[in-house]
Amino acid sequence: MTDDMRTNEPEYYTRGGDNGQTRLSGHGDLSKLDSLVAAYAECDEANSTVSVAMAMGGLPADIVRTLSSVQNDLFDIQADLTVPTDSDTAKVRIVQGHIDRLERAIDHYGQDAPDLSGMVLPGGTVASALLSQSRTVARRAERALWAAVEDHPQTVNPMTARYMNRLSSLLFVLARGANAEHGDVTWAPGVSVAPAHTDSETDAVL
Repeated sequence: MTDDMRTNEPEYYTRGGDNGQTRLSGHGDLSKLDSLVAAYAECDEANSTVSVAMAMGGLPADIVRTLSSVQNDLFDIQADLTVPTDSDTAKVRIVQGHIDRLERAIDHYGQDAPDLSGMVLPGGTVASALLSQSRTVARRAERALWAAVEDHPQTVNPMTARYMNRLSSLLFVLARGANAEHGDVTWAPGVSVAPAHTDSETDAVL
C-alpha cells in the first residue's frame, strides 16, 4: 500500500497497536498484556454486557435507568484508569460517592429479592440470565482491577476495584429480583450422581 493510499484511510484504525503496544493516555505506551490495559478492557466488556441486559431483558424502567447510570460510572472508571492518580489532569475519579450510590440501590432492590442466599443456579427468566452473566463479567473485571492496583500501586485508584465489587453485588440482587414472580432454579448438591428416577418424562439424559 502506498503512502498516498494510507493518508486516505479512515481514522478508526491507525496500525499503532500492531506491535503489541497501546497508548493509555497519561500512562504512555504500554504492552497490550499489561494488567492496566487488561483492566481497562474488562471494564469495557462489563459495560457491554450491561447494555445487553438493558436491551434484551425487558427490565422495568427504573432498573434500566439504574443500569444506564452504571454504564456512565463504568466509563468514569475507564477515564480514571487512563490518568495516573498522581496527576491533576483527570476528568473524573471514582470516589466513595460512586460506591454509596450502588449500596443504596442494593438496599432498595434487595427488597424485591426474598432469598439472597446464593444457593440457586443462574437463569430463570431472560432478564435474570442476562444479569447473572453480567455479574460474572463484573467479577472478572474486579479481579483485573485488583491486579492493576497491585502492579501499579502508585498510579491506579483502588476505588475502581471497590466499585466493581459493589456492582457485582447489585447485579446479583437484580438477577434474583428478576425471578421473583417465577421462582429460582434451586441448586441441588450432587443431584447428577444421585440414584436415577425413571418416573418423570422430564428427567435429563446425560
